Amino acid sequence: MRTAVPPVACVGEPRLTAGFAEYGRLDLLAHEEVHGPIGPMEPAQLLRLAEGMQLKGKGGAGFPFARKLRAVLESCERQDLAAVVVVNATEGEPASWKDKVLLTRAPHLILDGAALAAYALDADEIVIGVADDGVGRDSLMDALEERRMPVQTTIVTVPHRFISGEGGALVNGINGLPHIPPGTKKRSSDSGVSGLPTLLSNAETYAQLAVGARLGPYEYAALGTDDEPGTVLLTVTGAAGRPAVVECTAGMPLRDVLDLCEVPEIQGILMGGYHGKWITPEAAETAEVSRKGLAAVGGTLGAGIIIPLGVDTCPLGEAAQVVRYLAGESAGQCGPCKMGLPDLARAVDLAVAGSQPADVVRAAAGEVKGRGACSHPDGTARFALSAIEVFAEDLRLHSTGDGCGRRVKGVMGLPGAPDENPQKLTLDWSRCDGHGLCAHVVPDFIRLDANGYPAFPPTPVPTWLREGALKAVKVCPELALRLAKAE
Repeated sequence: MRTAVPPVACVGEPRLTAGFAEYGRLDLLAHEEVHGPIGPMEPAQLLRLAEGMQLKGKGGAGFPFARKLRAVLESCERQDLAAVVVVNATEGEPASWKDKVLLTRAPHLILDGAALAAYALDADEIVIGVADDGVGRDSLMDALEERRMPVQTTIVTVPHRFISGEGGALVNGINGLPHIPPGTKKRSSDSGVSGLPTLLSNAETYAQLAVGARLGPYEYAALGTDDEPGTVLLTVTGAAGRPAVVECTAGMPLRDVLDLCEVPEIQGILMGGYHGKWITPEAAETAEVSRKGLAAVGGTLGAGIIIPLGVDTCPLGEAAQVVRYLAGESAGQCGPCKMGLPDLARAVDLAVAGSQPADVVRAAAGEVKGRGACSHPDGTARFALSAIEVFAEDLRLHSTGDGCGRRVKGVMGLPGAPDENPQKLTLDWSRCDGHGLCAHVVPDFIRLDANGYPAFPPTPVPTWLREGALKAVKVCPELALRLAKAE
């Protein structure tokens, strides 16, 4: 369970993090002293503000906030229903901390933005989704006790899982359903919480809205680029000597952020998180921190996550661990997630082991892209494909079967402690009669070859498949299959 919020740093003028150095956490009095007063806005006024700010969602997808707001307003009028405002502060991705920082240190900015939206929509309720890791919830509750919100405001706790942070999964959880994405794609602006038109956006998005409401669109745009005004919150971890949540001006050189966080020599950087893309060290030298700037070098801003990899770890091994984790985080309700992602994880494992070419990874990724009930298969495929492209030379070394000579240090921010007792399957060929029972027990890891004999990667069994591997060992009639400590 996550408990310690990382340090906060700023490159340029602070906005979301204003007052942090003086106050630490901003209670209501400190918040009003630092940011000043704020008043309600009518729908047309708030729409003009959001459009003038060019405000886009900060949860990863980057969808224009004004379009969401307009869609909810039109849906309320068309259906003659009240609206609900939902703040997604779940931050289900283990590598992200920016929303947790806002919850713990600037909760009133989030509440200001939600209150602005609720007033403009004449909403019945505000619902704030937080993770059950305990980080930020108490601070948010204290903030709600310090002030008066325009409508009933409730906090809903959801499991701290990767897919629980997906918008549809959050709406499901609020409605008392399983905390997984819905099986079919539908717009929350038409039917969300309790079947009502729902404005759903990320915690940072509401905080940016509150900053923009005080500054106005023109002063807000004094920082940033013409296409992406304002500031950006980033979570910098991995090989950084000083991991931190950093607020920086949009369009700033990525190199400035890396220097601030004391990032050493690197092999590559994951931009945007586990559903993001890798970029090369050379690309990092020229990249700008913006959606457009990062896209120009093959990266993505995503949810503002930056994970540099030092030269002392195996990059493909690190990537394989993430793909396994993402496969285990599947909702398991559609084919691409339930079967395709384990296939992809297995293909990456085999490529790292040098027993299959990269084309197998590309084929497995192609099987899931664009076919899922949510964006999880697409994001996982994007991550895997990006890894084999950026680390092509490393992949060539692995293809010889000898590997790159570096151990996997586990620096990607995955939940839980590293596996202290890695185990792998071994097969006594003198005993195996090709019954095939093991492949039926754990098909995600063991397959039958053309002759009907079991085939599996020589890499350690992923922890999320360990139980299945044990069952496979137990059902082997010839006692040919064994689970041994991986060297």
